[in-house]
Amino acid sequence: MPQVGKTSLFRILTGARVEGRSTPNQAHIGVAKVPDARVLKLAEIFKPKKNTFATIEYVDVGGLQKDREKNSASLVPLREADALAQVVRLFENPAVPHEGGSLDALRDIESVEIELMLYDLEQASKRVERLEKDLKKKKETILETELALLTRCRLALESEKPLRELEFKPEELKMLSSFEFLTRKPMLYVLNLGDEEAADIDRVIEKHHLEKLGAKPQTAVVPFCGKIEAELAELPEAEAREMMSAYGLKESGRDRLIQASYQLLGLISFLTAGEPECRAWTIRRGMNAQEAAGAIHSDIERGFIKAEVVNWENLVKAGSFAAAREKAQVKLEGKEYIVQDGDVILFRHSG
Repeated sequence: MPQVGKTSLFRILTGARVEGRSTPNQAHIGVAKVPDARVLKLAEIFKPKKNTFATIEYVDVGGLQKDREKNSASLVPLREADALAQVVRLFENPAVPHEGGSLDALRDIESVEIELMLYDLEQASKRVERLEKDLKKKKETILETELALLTRCRLALESEKPLRELEFKPEELKMLSSFEFLTRKPMLYVLNLGDEEAADIDRVIEKHHLEKLGAKPQTAVVPFCGKIEAELAELPEAEAREMMSAYGLKESGRDRLIQASYQLLGLISFLTAGEPECRAWTIRRGMNAQEAAGAIHSDIERGFIKAEVVNWENLVKAGSFAAAREKAQVKLEGKEYIVQDGDVILFRHSG
């Protein structure tokens, strides 16, 4: 929604120097590094020439408007996203009144969700009509399957149930992928709080009676003090830590938000470490060793022989690959090994 702190949040996450708010015709795009202490710990041992972190691209789109047709246009950029983050205003500012006249997180969340559901409903209904016409001319099993699937989606949306709360089989997900339904995307609710709630940030969800939100499938909730975080983003590291401790904050909201985005997207990092570079590589949770090798280079995936795998903590404690091997902490794994978050991997492959 407008006036909730979206663009400020975007600046904090990406460090982008954008002027003014985003509009339906003008989205801001920026990249954030995923904070990862593991890379830095490995760097202490390997003294690499550079450290490389995983990244997430954030897009700041214009706020929803009262005109539904204009809303449809401003929702189009969301179709390309892998997940959505809704900024929910929970801070008072008499100079910038809330559009709804008062602070009410559940009301705001519901009104945005309804807009997303109406958008999806329109897409599904158009396709259902088309399929029904085509099936009158000629019966085709694949079209009948698609019609049954979209009818199920339409019924859920009509009963105000977002599609992320439905369960789909892998072949159904494949069929739905081309529609890019907005309510199928994972949702991160960012609660933008006033400074006075900073010390209580761990209890904010209960205080505002929002426990139900985080319990929903493919959903996460992150409380965040926008004004404080904007100041922290401008400070050198030591001063930022001092300010955080003055407010009773254990870690920055920026880091918590980026990590929550990463997890919600179903992503994990495996690591590589050596003198040239210590690096976090992004893969989808559940990928096997051969698929993970493809994140580095397709040639390594094609020529995959074995993966030497060690947990990052074991490697840090051992102090080197050789010492970890002596302790039998380095395992030789085949292509079907499911990579775990925090694995440090050396791939053996044929040229």
